[in-house]
Amino acid sequence: METLNETMIAKEEIGKLHFDHHEVLKSPEAIQRRKEDLERAMILGNTSHSKVKIEFVSKDGTHCVETTVWHASDADVALKGGAIIPLCCITKV
Repeated sequence: METLNETMIAKEEIGKLHFDHHEVLKSPEAIQRRKEDLERAMILGNTSHSKVKIEFVSKDGTHCVETTVWHASDADVALKGGAIIPLCCITKV
């Protein structure tokens, strides 16, 4: 999914956003790719503290954050500093 006009935000601002909990990706292939990309991002975050760019959708629009991924589950992604993004709202890693 290509995103246009995303707003770059600080990870500390994510807690102020509101999310719809529905899948933003359309194809099973895109969902699988996101899962694999998040697994790689989590490994990078936990081993070398590397940051990744995550694009996601909230009720307020499309956003982008550059941060470290600490944990990714089937429901949510936990970022450095405690911010949480619902997995289904992430469009690209």
